[in-house]
Amino acid sequence: MSLLVLSGVGKSFPRRGGAVRALDGVDLSVPRGQFLCVVGASGSGKSTLLSLIAGLVRPTAGEVRLDGHPVTGPGPDRGLVFQQGAIYPWRTVERNVAFGLELLPLGRAERDRRVAWYLAETGLTALRHVLPKQLSGGQRQRVAIARALACEPEVLLLDEPFGALDVQTKEDMQLFIRRVWQDTGTTVVMVTHDVEEAVFLGQRVVVLASDPGRVAADLPVNLPAERELSAKRLPEFLSIRARVEDLVRAYHRRHQEKQAV
Repeated sequence: MSLLVLSGVGKSFPRRGGAVRALDGVDLSVPRGQFLCVVGASGSGKSTLLSLIAGLVRPTAGEVRLDGHPVTGPGPDRGLVFQQGAIYPWRTVERNVAFGLELLPLGRAERDRRVAWYLAETGLTALRHVLPKQLSGGQRQRVAIARALACEPEVLLLDEPFGALDVQTKEDMQLFIRRVWQDTGTTVVMVTHDVEEAVFLGQRVVVLASDPGRVAADLPVNLPAERELSAKRLPEFLSIRARVEDLVRAYHRRHQEKQAV
């Protein structure tokens, strides 16, 4: 049984004169432990999809289920990281990572154990007493990811987490998140506008069409499980990337044509 299941999910937002449909009829199943990447043109509802899974908004149609239970709001079984990691500037790295754990019914020893493990896993142990203002952009995102993972969620949700980083730092973070995913076995659903990133990171890439957002393609990524940046030069990688780019470009063009009418 899939860990995460979306069945006929739709989401509309009110606006003057009616409503705008962000998503319509989305069916999606994510097996436990999978790394899924979602891409799409403007207006495809990528971030709305992630917000529905996170429980930040409720669907206007259909249902989101996690481990067989309906998603009705946020919970510790889902960790969410945005493009700007939103870590607390007055807390040290260590206390940022510990934040979610303070809200759970855990003993001090278990909290300390988890904080230490995730600091080590994300390469932050030497920075544990540092404030966020002293960190680079990549380091801040590591803190945000460590904080989300420390609660040991069923699903890690990533919303354009590396979009604000420079190219070199972004590639470093891509290698980092794949290693963390392999080490923890956490199910990951990541939204990104970067097709190359989606193909490199994902075991599977879902392409959303626009107006309203819906699943246009669901593609397996048949690349080695152990990936270095050199995988981006493989013929298989280039072929999948080209296919996804063509789909995103086609739906973006249709979106522009519809907007111009």
